[in-house]
Amino acid sequence: VQLQASGGGLVQAGGSLRLSCAASGRTASSYAMGWFRQAPAKEREFVAAITWSGDGAYYSDPMKGRFTISIDNAKKTVYLQTDSLEPEDTAVYYCASTSNPIRPAWRREGVYELWGQGTQVTVSS
Repeated sequence: VQLQASGGGLVQAGGSLRLSCAASGRTASSYAMGWFRQAPAKEREFVAAITWSGDGAYYSDPMKGRFTISIDNAKKTVYLQTDSLEPEDTAVYYCASTSNPIRPAWRREGVYELWGQGTQVTVSS
């Protein structure tokens, strides 16, 4: 299985971007998909995660209300709609796959077995 993230770019503060992560190959062992981000000189942080059935969306508190995660099982693609972007949202955004069914665990990088290559989001002020 491979994960391919896309949709990043340069946007002004207040703008929006829709990130995509397409999974190729067999995904039967994957229970949920997550998004993380890593800003320059900072640790990678959890953004949101969702099950392949589309329920159980789980967000990091700072992202609630501005970011929305969704999934298209038929296309094997997970999306992250990012709205009201701020310069502090500038980061490389990564998608990842986990077989762990426990929602609180999705915050931890270590439960994800597979990672995409990341897509850069830059928000100008």
